[in-house]
Amino acid sequence: MRNKFREFMSDPVMVPKYNISLEEERELALARLQRICDNGFISVLDFRDNPLRIFAAHELAAIIDPAMTTKMTVQFNLFGGTVLKLGTEKHHDKLLAGIDTLADIGCFGLTELGYGNNAVEMETTATYDSDTGELIVNTPTSLAQKYWITNGALHAHHIVVFAHLISGGKNHGIHAVLVPIRDKELNVLPGVLVEEMGYKMGLNGVDNAKLTFDNVRVPRDNLLDKFSTLSEDGTLTSDIKSARARFLAVADQLLAGRICIASMSLGGAKAALSVAVKYSATRLTVGSTGKSDTPILSYQLQQHALMPLLARTFALNVGLDKVKREWAEQDPAKHQEVVAMVCALKPICSWHLENLVSVCRERCGGQGYLSCNRFGTFIGLAHAAMTAEGDNSVLIQKVTKERLALFKPQETFTPGEDVTSTSELLNLIKTRENMLFRTLGGKLAAAGKDGLYQTWMMEENENIQSAGKTFGERLIADEFQRVIQETKDDTKDVLTNLLHLHLVSYVKDNAAWYLINSVITPEQATQITATFDHLCRVIGADALPLIDSFKISDEMLSAPIGRDWVGFNDGDNKGELDGF
Repeated sequence: MRNKFREFMSDPVMVPKYNISLEEERELALARLQRICDNGFISVLDFRDNPLRIFAAHELAAIIDPAMTTKMTVQFNLFGGTVLKLGTEKHHDKLLAGIDTLADIGCFGLTELGYGNNAVEMETTATYDSDTGELIVNTPTSLAQKYWITNGALHAHHIVVFAHLISGGKNHGIHAVLVPIRDKELNVLPGVLVEEMGYKMGLNGVDNAKLTFDNVRVPRDNLLDKFSTLSEDGTLTSDIKSARARFLAVADQLLAGRICIASMSLGGAKAALSVAVKYSATRLTVGSTGKSDTPILSYQLQQHALMPLLARTFALNVGLDKVKREWAEQDPAKHQEVVAMVCALKPICSWHLENLVSVCRERCGGQGYLSCNRFGTFIGLAHAAMTAEGDNSVLIQKVTKERLALFKPQETFTPGEDVTSTSELLNLIKTRENMLFRTLGGKLAAAGKDGLYQTWMMEENENIQSAGKTFGERLIADEFQRVIQETKDDTKDVLTNLLHLHLVSYVKDNAAWYLINSVITPEQATQITATFDHLCRVIGADALPLIDSFKISDEMLSAPIGRDWVGFNDGDNKGELDGF
């Protein structure tokens, strides 16, 4: 699938365009998504039959057009996946085929203006009228308007509205209700107010909207009722007893969405890094003779900036693959563990993209500032990914909370005199994880029930964030080591070097913590820096073949400085790629 998708994504229609209007950008994003759907590369049923296919599509599509991919993830994951998982046969018969073809475009109405991370407090209501057999969906205040609704401004026919289900005067908690917002001619329906959100920092091909409902009536059958059934007389029967557990069930598609976002971030990271490394290998400047005969990739400055990012990209690829597999297996016994993994990898991957693109842009100088060289596009993706489907830092809080409940210390050993081997470095990461969780657990226990909120929200943010992130880093490192141990071909040596550089970079970046806590000595910190220097040179020699292993075609990459940047500048190109 990946090879066929790569070939398809190299089609000329996928070539980026820059000097276009907001309206053109949005229609282009839709047209590209339509071509993907017309060629059958993605189906909402993949979430049931082959979720790894969905995640691969997100990674590859984000290389071409992150705005198109954002529309895709809402259509197939948040909207389509919710209909698939929370709906029943009547909903599937009505919508699934149209979701695959874009005949039925949808959006996902969870976030409200006043309620993002605290979604259970949202104000939208769906009140059952037993006289007519209808649900009345209403937005009671400005804070209750559905906000940041992708596909909502222009293209969506339907929205899954998350609302408090009220029947017989009783609030049954958050449920999902299908509400039509446009007819097939895309006319907005009565009672629905759609307001355009305008230009954003990036991803302007995404048509975001805020939506308000003025007592919109929909049939009782529009309740997505896999877990909760509403009878004709208004009696609610649910397989899930508590209102909070029902909310977690109806919002579960966010978990898959976070994997999709992590996959998009990884695709963007591979593309941006490919551009920077290829340019660095061909951009000649001053050498030892004073002539411009030396590629900047050979400079320590460039290697220290780019090689740790290359090693980390490989490490995150391996770690994310593990999380994808664990999620796809859907083992109920591992659900809480998988939740923590997903909620760690989405922030780690999107933060990585944001850092990587900023570094790559700077290391490509003025060329990196041109839109056609793609870094601006990927910075836009990174900032969207850091916030969408769970603010990164809030997700790390969730990771730490989940891991505290399950915490078992990692097996560690006393560091040796030389801490630069992969086993010693991995031991240092595990040591840090143990210390952070034990320290935090002790402070929370000392605070007691009455002081828990104050301690968690007002006093221990640094420990909370560090503990959750370190859990994710250890997970990634463990999996990378496992993969290398099972590798039998001639890639084992280079993968070992990549893991080694990834680990030593982590410890080097966190050297202050290790020194303050007397885990390592200043002399050992010096060893780590020397090892970092050596491994950057080693990986630098292999940088181009490692980049080529991403299998991103020139057409997919599109950036002139990642291809023939001299030829691109032979004529008056106006910063566009037509004919290049």
